[in-house]
Amino acid sequence: MNAIQEGTRIGFRNGLMELAEKRGDVVLVSTDSLLALRGEPFAQKFPHRFIELGIAEQNGVAVCAGLASAGLTPYIGTYAGFLTMRACEQMRTYIAYPRLKVRFIGCNGGLLGGNREGVSHQFIEDVGLLRTIPGFTILCPADGNQTRQAILASADTDGPVYIRIGSGREENVFSPDDPFPLGKIRILQDYGDDIVLFTYGFTLGRVLEAAEELKAKGVKAKVVEAATIKPLDAEGIAGVLAKTKCALTVEDHTVTGGLGSAVAEVIAEKAPAVLARLGLQDTYGESGFPDELLDAYGMSVNTITRTAEELVSKKRQL
Repeated sequence: MNAIQEGTRIGFRNGLMELAEKRGDVVLVSTDSLLALRGEPFAQKFPHRFIELGIAEQNGVAVCAGLASAGLTPYIGTYAGFLTMRACEQMRTYIAYPRLKVRFIGCNGGLLGGNREGVSHQFIEDVGLLRTIPGFTILCPADGNQTRQAILASADTDGPVYIRIGSGREENVFSPDDPFPLGKIRILQDYGDDIVLFTYGFTLGRVLEAAEELKAKGVKAKVVEAATIKPLDAEGIAGVLAKTKCALTVEDHTVTGGLGSAVAEVIAEKAPAVLARLGLQDTYGESGFPDELLDAYGMSVNTITRTAEELVSKKRQL
């Protein structure tokens, strides 16, 4: 895993500016969130394609509906919960129902911004909320490089797209040129078929580290990134589960409604397997440093490794 180079917020900004250089339809809409999005260079370079609305997320989504109806492609970003909770009805009814091409950027997904902002600015429910709304594409890139690639890859996706980003402190796992696998899972490590570790976003580096520790202990794991939560690559997930019949999901999100629930649905319908889900267990986060919070809420390398060992043992007893 590389040192911190370019967090997800700057990755978003860079990807958006690349698009705007090539396309005249790209517009950035801010609800007093330009600084949070690291978007000042965009506003300076494209002042006529930047709209500032102040703290008015519901109105911001309505404005985006109008822009999209007129043939533009608006990108609106702010803290994840201020979009997916405060403006959820507008996202559903004004954007998703008519399948308008609006792109939503949700900052501070998960616990990663924990020492600057507590529970009011940590968002662990956003993916689960939007999974229930028909027509949404949900992307969860792991780092700044992948955020930039996700912006580029999803530019022509039909209907609304939600891209979950973090606090801007994410470590880069991928190189700048690695493409974003829109709509597909990606096997990042393959040591064997004892267990598959599914993850996305900011826990990816920890899961890769855990796979190395499991290998040293004689447990052969696959690491699978599911960065597109919706539409889910159910066939790809089922194909991996058919080989391992044992799965552990790890996510900086509540275990209810996120990747853990999505994999459980695949297991129930397509590929029976032993499953455990690591993430926030029906609880809120606290203030604290990001790594300490992930450790405290069951996403440490040690917890991932121990849980995987327990699952493999359980599988062998069945």
